Amino acid sequence: MFSGSLVAIVTPFKNGNVDETAFADLIEYQISSGTHGIVPCGTTGESATLSTEEHERVVALTVEIVNKRVTVIAGTGSNSTDEAITLTKHAKSAGADGALLITPYYNKPMQAGLIQHYSSIAKTSDIPLVLYNIPGRTGVNMTPDTVAQLSNIPSIVAIKEGSGSLQQVSAIIEQCGENITVLAGDDPLTLPMMAIGAKGVITVTANVAPTDMASMVNLAIQGNYEEARRIHYKLVPLFSALFYETNPIPVKAALASMGKIQHELRLPLTPISFENQDRLFNVLKACGLN
Repeated sequence: MFSGSLVAIVTPFKNGNVDETAFADLIEYQISSGTHGIVPCGTTGESATLSTEEHERVVALTVEIVNKRVTVIAGTGSNSTDEAITLTKHAKSAGADGALLITPYYNKPMQAGLIQHYSSIAKTSDIPLVLYNIPGRTGVNMTPDTVAQLSNIPSIVAIKEGSGSLQQVSAIIEQCGENITVLAGDDPLTLPMMAIGAKGVITVTANVAPTDMASMVNLAIQGNYEEARRIHYKLVPLFSALFYETNPIPVKAALASMGKIQHELRLPLTPISFENQDRLFNVLKACGLN
């Protein structure tokens, strides 16, 4: 159901508030550059520091601006199952095409808890669901066995897999077959994951290089891995630079340098250090982005 280069879009702020004008411009930039879908209110969108009202407004605004031109998958995850259900129901009512649900963070639930968490959301929310596994940020790894069990639930249609393990990706695809679509959750592994069966990526890098990310994914889908590899290696320095510090610190600094947003984050995230900013800007310049 979901495939392609789907941008995990930042949430721009201005004077402490969501900058809706800049956000609308970012969405238009993505669509005109070939991005296949917009994913608001994920980790890159600083969902952890958005109020419920802000979260719902950003999702509704995304749906309104996109106006069905590309896919919208709203981030609705939480470490509270009840809150995730509330946010997912709102995404459905706002008109989103799907919901992205990170594994509960800090709680470190057992695999049985993950199954009950996602099953409960699926029972109460009539919208396609995308699991999101990123143990480096949540403290818990969703195993292939758990994904396989959850893939039997009709509304669970995809997983954003960010464990960094191609072996785990292989196991998910082997165990789930056509029951679930795998999307890369780690930009440098997009092409390797697609080579073994993933269908695309939910990407940070597309915030600043949407055309290249979309082109690389399109070429991989077409089976043109020679050209896809060329773009992959072009982007390798950028993949690293955007994670010099905690995401989304570098990508927001990059977008600010490109004149697309204010350089503003919410605490506890802080602006990029001067040392890493210089390194980042050098990479952007080499890539023709600054």
